[in-house]
Amino acid sequence: MTQNTPFPSVDLLLPEVAALVIEALNLDVQPAEVDPDEPLYGDGLGLDSIDMLEVALVVSKRYGFQLKSDNEQNQQIFASLRSLTAHIAEHRTQ
Repeated sequence: MTQNTPFPSVDLLLPEVAALVIEALNLDVQPAEVDPDEPLYGDGLGLDSIDMLEVALVVSKRYGFQLKSDNEQNQQIFASLRSLTAHIAEHRTQ
């Protein structure tokens, strides 16, 4: 019998996800400078649809679940770093 180690909470996971997004997109900002409640798309970090696809790809690889382009909740999932991180915390498999 194996014990499952719980994954970190959203607040503890935020810096990791911020760093992942910044690295994937080669953004010129530090993870601590990203306001977790600012929009990812458009204002805020200023990401576009191509950036969002890249983020979905690296999240899928890192956390072991798919973010699909036809998901009706994508606008909510990608609304901010906090909402993306909460979705990752809820659905991750690794």
